[in-house]
Amino acid sequence: MNINRSRLFDIANAALIGFVSLLCLVPMLLVLMVSFTSEASIQQHGYQLLPSEFSLDAYKLLLGTSPLYRSYLVSLFVTIVGTLIAVLITGMAGYTLAAKHIRYRNGLAMFFFITMVFNTGLVPWYLINLELGLRNNIWALIVPSLIFNPFNLFLVRNYMSQIPGSLIEAAKIDGANDMFIAFRIYFPLCMPVLATITLFYGIGYWNNWFNAIMLVDNQNLYPLQYLLFKLNSEINMIQQMQSSGVIVSDAVLPQESVKMATAILTIGPVIFFYPFLQRYFIKGLLIGSLKE
Repeated sequence: MNINRSRLFDIANAALIGFVSLLCLVPMLLVLMVSFTSEASIQQHGYQLLPSEFSLDAYKLLLGTSPLYRSYLVSLFVTIVGTLIAVLITGMAGYTLAAKHIRYRNGLAMFFFITMVFNTGLVPWYLINLELGLRNNIWALIVPSLIFNPFNLFLVRNYMSQIPGSLIEAAKIDGANDMFIAFRIYFPLCMPVLATITLFYGIGYWNNWFNAIMLVDNQNLYPLQYLLFKLNSEINMIQQMQSSGVIVSDAVLPQESVKMATAILTIGPVIFFYPFLQRYFIKGLLIGSLKE
């Protein structure tokens, strides 16, 4: 009887989770379908899961611009390089705050915590970047966001604090220094949390357009998000000028479908990024790390 109840619960639980998962796919499917819908159909019928009139105008407009491919490469380079360096800095800082033999680690933790509460403001941030030479170069898109996020830092510190101190003691007896302990012992055992902050940093760099607005004027260095933002803004401006009579034209720009196509184009790499890191979330790497 208990076995039947348990099996019935598993079936009901799986059905409920499957139903909720399908509901989560509906908005993404709607965005995809609208991106392939003509602007006239959207204006007449609104958003539809099954478009009455298919059109590739939005993708022709976006993919027909040669700067788009260059912006893709810029965003990929910034995301990969920036994420790797940011994770490295955060991991080393987390080890510094977690290692009990390091002096003043609590004072450093308080210093980093203060930066979570207080912000210096936009003007000092901009002036510091100018003094560092971060203007109209690729590093202007990386370095301003490179300093580790204090939240990610404390996430790594708390995870590393759970590692038994006997590992460090055994390594020191064998003559290992802090560099060896951090990279050969701590980092492999902390792969789940490092994968988590890698995801955070990667999404942050991929979606970052603020640095380009503030520090980049060279169109060859525009990241994907900023280029698409400018393109959508120009389409909105043209349509407003058409409606006010400043521009006389019968051409209908695919405003709504371009927005949805933009979402599809920008979310693509992120979708492939999640499964790559997913396996690290489910591994209990600390289990069995110490021998009895």
